[in-house]
Amino acid sequence: MGNIHTVGPDRALFVTGGCGTSSRSVVVGNWAWAWWFVSDVQTLSLRILTLGPVCENVETSQGVPLTVTGVAQVKIMKDPKFLSEAAEQFLGRSEEDIKSAIGQTLEGHLRAILGTLTVEQVFQDRDTFAKAVREVAAPDVGKMGIEILSFTIKDVYDTVEYLESLGKAQTSIVKRDADIGVAQANRDAGIRQAECQKSAMDVKFSTDSKIENNGRGFKLQQATFDTEVNSAKAEAQMAYQLQAAK
Repeated sequence: MGNIHTVGPDRALFVTGGCGTSSRSVVVGNWAWAWWFVSDVQTLSLRILTLGPVCENVETSQGVPLTVTGVAQVKIMKDPKFLSEAAEQFLGRSEEDIKSAIGQTLEGHLRAILGTLTVEQVFQDRDTFAKAVREVAAPDVGKMGIEILSFTIKDVYDTVEYLESLGKAQTSIVKRDADIGVAQANRDAGIRQAECQKSAMDVKFSTDSKIENNGRGFKLQQATFDTEVNSAKAEAQMAYQLQAAK
């Protein structure tokens, strides 16, 4: 006699042995028959596992010790080949044991890659760093039937204040650039103001010149008119006197 065992889509069921056979059947999200006393029944979770690998005081290529923490999302693959490999590695072990085994592999690759980079590369280009760790670690965890869904760098810090000094230097550069930008803006504004003042003075000079020229022309015309009037008056007076003398 025996029992029917069922599992949901998030677990794999392994039934090993039976009456007169040593075969193993694997089902996911289904059921399987197991004989009493002669069949071994075990399951593996196919759910996503979240890991937090940590590498403490690992020296970079510059000899600066850094502590790096990451976050990885991994899971056992459903392909029969990889399920078989995962069963060989993890069947009968607790979830914490599985996470520890995978985490140690990730930490080893994280430590190795960290030693080839500078502090600036680690701190300023975390995505590239994380991608390198994922690509290098993928084949090794794949041999365990594990797929890395994601890997990111969560935090980077040190105990020798190198990153703090780096941050201060970067802040100084930003402040310097900002001061230069303000000085250039003030200079440009001063130049623009001077140009506007010059344009205003040019307009004023042109206007004053036109007013002065117009005034001079008016006075000249008035003088000419006065001369003509006086000449006419003199001629009229002379004609009157000549007429009176007759």
